[in-house]
Amino acid sequence: MEDITGFLASHPPFDAVGADELARVAAVAELEEFPAGKTIFSQGTAPVGYLRIIRTGSVEIIHNGQVLDLLGPGELFGHASMLSGLPTGFEARAAEDTVCCRIPADVIGPLLARPDFLKFIARSIVGDRGAAGPERETPADPVQRRVATLIRTPPLLCRPDEPIRDVAKRMTAGAASAALVQSGGTLGIVTDRDLRSRVVAAGASPDAPASAIMTTPVYTVRADSLGGDVLLDMLDRGVHHVPVLSAAGQIMGVVDSDDLVAAEARKPFLLRRAIDLATSAEDLAAVSAGLDPMIIALHDAQVAAEHVAAIRSVVLDALTRRLIELAVAGAGDPPAPFTWFALGSLARRETVPSSDVDSALAWQDSGDDAAAGAYLEQVARAVEDGLRACGIKPDARGASASSPLFARSLSAWRTAVRELSKDPTREHALILVSLIADSRPLWGSGTGAGGTGAGALAAGASVADTLWQGRARPDLLRLLAQLALSFHPPTGFLRDFVVEHSGERRGQLDIKHGGLIPIVDLARWAGMAAGAASGSTVERLRAAEAAGTLEGPDARTLMEAFGFICSLRLDHQVEQLRRGEPPGDFIDPKTLNPLARSYLREAFRAVASVQNGLATELSLGVRWG
Repeated sequence: MEDITGFLASHPPFDAVGADELARVAAVAELEEFPAGKTIFSQGTAPVGYLRIIRTGSVEIIHNGQVLDLLGPGELFGHASMLSGLPTGFEARAAEDTVCCRIPADVIGPLLARPDFLKFIARSIVGDRGAAGPERETPADPVQRRVATLIRTPPLLCRPDEPIRDVAKRMTAGAASAALVQSGGTLGIVTDRDLRSRVVAAGASPDAPASAIMTTPVYTVRADSLGGDVLLDMLDRGVHHVPVLSAAGQIMGVVDSDDLVAAEARKPFLLRRAIDLATSAEDLAAVSAGLDPMIIALHDAQVAAEHVAAIRSVVLDALTRRLIELAVAGAGDPPAPFTWFALGSLARRETVPSSDVDSALAWQDSGDDAAAGAYLEQVARAVEDGLRACGIKPDARGASASSPLFARSLSAWRTAVRELSKDPTREHALILVSLIADSRPLWGSGTGAGGTGAGALAAGASVADTLWQGRARPDLLRLLAQLALSFHPPTGFLRDFVVEHSGERRGQLDIKHGGLIPIVDLARWAGMAAGAASGSTVERLRAAEAAGTLEGPDARTLMEAFGFICSLRLDHQVEQLRRGEPPGDFIDPKTLNPLARSYLREAFRAVASVQNGLATELSLGVRWG
């Protein structure tokens, strides 16, 4: 009972209930277990006699066979039918093994203030949304389509002073999961989740204006954005609805996460929400147990390997940010503003289950750099300890924010970049250049909630400003070119691949160093030469093709090779996760089917061909003379 009391007290609306009343509720609450796929109640059945709150797991809300929402721990369901006395307007089904806390209507009813308006809101949330609008079909390969093509209904616009009651009515009538609020030059949004969390649970009056519960300013995207890019931004920002604007800034409509991913691939959004709600490193360690199952679910849903890697990276971003916030809260106010950087594959958003985490720190110059350095070392070690507890390894080579080599003041970083340009042969030059070139600001102090505002980005840009002037820096371009030639794919085979000849990896192929790293290094050089300061490997190759840094056929060949090798790598690691093995990059070529072996050979040959061309240019002084 104490456990149930503590759980209820940590979630609205129970967090506002007095201790005696909360104890009375906990005394009659019952725990129910539902295996994945089990229907908790069906659509159109007798009125529900209980309010349920999800303890662990997740529940799909389904209307006429279409998934409308995915609820996670702490969220309520069943109250609409319970309060209205009407048959259930939707089906509730366990999306995974789920435990619910069930509270009888006669006990919970009196605690829900203003039952008259709650009855209306409950009806407006479920209503007949699915029947009133077009069928919610999952478009073919939505991540590859322009987001404007995914808009299903015209935008629902309302005034900031329009009562919540009227907005909810219009959302129900139009089968809309969100309404946009126009207030002068500012755009806000009210979603069905807002109606649950800010009206039903928090007790806002239905006669209050829409501006009282809207989110503003709202994140928007351009109509020509790719669905996959929008999905990653939604996951990164923790939002489920995004307004789409034309090139002229006109509102075209709203897309939600349902438009971009299939129901079975929504686990990242639940995981992202759980990370935001975690209050300790121990909570985050428990939440991170869902990371590998998420990867398996995405793989089984046939999400492209590059997209799975990007989603995993966004979740790791959120996990790292939360650990930084907790570390800063424990260490006290920083002596100087600082920025935390993701480096390497995390910066490119290309992590897989075997990936470690590279990081760096930069702080504003202060009168006492020693104090700033000591403080940030403490923060960095706390973050790294937290990542290890979550099963995420810091970089084994020491490319870590806890290392003095990767934690410096802004002036020290600028000095390091200048010294690299003067002497590219200095110790650690290659690794420093490659990692600085693959950097992305992740968190910054003094930039508001989450530490990801304009201040963090500005601080990050100031660190890398000099380096990003790659076209005007032939010495650094030459260094990146040399790095791109330091790993060669294994093309010296006759009937089979070049593999390890001794040790525990005997007979196995290192697909990361043999296949992916040469492409990543080539893309880093080509992207820098094209003026593309950052981005994924594919984004850099596209920029290089557009700028002429790489010939079109070479760029497209590298992109195709990268996609194939990424898919092969993810397939291999997912199977390792299923078997309970540590994920890794060594593959036995004999386990590949003949077609896969043939494709892999061709990919290696294509990469080697581009490397040979670059080596010729480098020896002749082309581009660097």
